[in-house]
Amino acid sequence: MRKLIKITGCCVALLTGSMARAQSLHFSQYFNTPLLINPANTGFNPDYDYRVGINYRNQWASVGNPYKTMSAWGDVKVFRDRFESGWMGIGGSLMKDVAGSGNLSATHATATIAYHQMLGYNSLLSGGFGLAYVNKRVDVNKLTFDNQWNGKFFDVTIPSNEPFTNTSVSYLDLQMGLNYAYFASDNFYFNAGVSIMHINTPRESFFDPTVSNATLSRRYTGFVNASIKLQDLWIVNPNVYVSKMGSAWEAVLGFNANRNLSGDGEKQMVFGLYYRNNDAIIPMLGYEVNDLKVIASYDATISSLRNLNGGRGAYEISLIKSGVFNSSAGRSVKCPTVRF
Repeated sequence: MRKLIKITGCCVALLTGSMARAQSLHFSQYFNTPLLINPANTGFNPDYDYRVGINYRNQWASVGNPYKTMSAWGDVKVFRDRFESGWMGIGGSLMKDVAGSGNLSATHATATIAYHQMLGYNSLLSGGFGLAYVNKRVDVNKLTFDNQWNGKFFDVTIPSNEPFTNTSVSYLDLQMGLNYAYFASDNFYFNAGVSIMHINTPRESFFDPTVSNATLSRRYTGFVNASIKLQDLWIVNPNVYVSKMGSAWEAVLGFNANRNLSGDGEKQMVFGLYYRNNDAIIPMLGYEVNDLKVIASYDATISSLRNLNGGRGAYEISLIKSGVFNSSAGRSVKCPTVRF
């Protein structure tokens, strides 16, 4: 028992140090957090002038202190009348993540900008940049360490002797991305993108630089998706997402399917099913009315962690509103699109 508790204390120490660097974006509904995935997605919304969204994720609530991730974001098209076959997008996002017994938290405030250029009549190329201000902090008073074990229990009055120099770190984070879309017809659309986060490899550590330099590795993300309309009743969206940072990586693949309920597309039911490699099966269910979309998803754990959490991984909710500034002019479209 003592050995187990002592190992637990060591793990907590690692989590507040080097492993904390891995705390980053982790939404199963990644397609509902477009600005967090790729800055080139800013303003990439052919049907509308603007969109805003909020996301909430609660993970591993059945295994100690849950991981909670919240985000709010929005983007808008600008200079639509300045470019004959293109436009710009500007946007911003806020994301906060809280994890573990030490309340390890990360707050990201990001500004993004992108330019979208039509290539002929059926293709669109986009490029975007982002700048984030990031703050991470931890409450070390809520943590215990292996050398605080007195033989019977953890004694917080015993000095931890951990080399903390501060409990809060801040830095700037640069990112960039490219996006390509091909509109084959009114019934088929293809999109692919790549992005790089942490271009400047910022230092992130609560320890003295002589103990831990802890620079963030660049994060590379790629995605591919499509929209396929079937008989004016269904739009099916297959999706693949892959992200790699250092030696860690994840892949998510699956599909969404929108069912036209009203004939004009104003009311839609949304179904989805995804798989995250060696981790979870993710069913989704949502509803869209008057350009307001709500989607809920649930991560059913299939990894060895299911022995601890009983298969209960995470639940997630997204709320997204899209619109046009001049409703009497109809939807804002400068390129082909797939819609009901």
